[in-house]
Amino acid sequence: VQLVESGGGLVQPGGSLRLSCAASGFTFKNYFMSWYRQAPGKVRELVANISPGGSTGNYLDSVKGRFTISRDNAKNTVYLQMNSLLPEDTAKYYCARGWPTAGSWGQGTQVTVSS
Repeated sequence: VQLVESGGGLVQPGGSLRLSCAASGFTFKNYFMSWYRQAPGKVRELVANISPGGSTGNYLDSVKGRFTISRDNAKNTVYLQMNSLLPEDTAKYYCARGWPTAGSWGQGTQVTVSS
């Protein structure tokens, strides 16, 4: 199993980023996929997840209306579109296979929101 995140970076408050997670080594379309984040000194938290077919998803309350999770099962990729970013969204973002239990993790991509 391999999960490779990309798309992080430095962005100003109010800006947008789209994270991608390319998956391999398993039958992607059969699994829930999730995005987590961890800020320095804080516990890792679930940001969003999406069902295998992409029809349902759940979001952390603080990102509802700003973030959108999606997936392309033909490309074995899950995305996290992040709009109206806030400084408190600064964290390392991780892609994970499965929900409620995350069985495999990517290496993470850093998102920094700062002016």
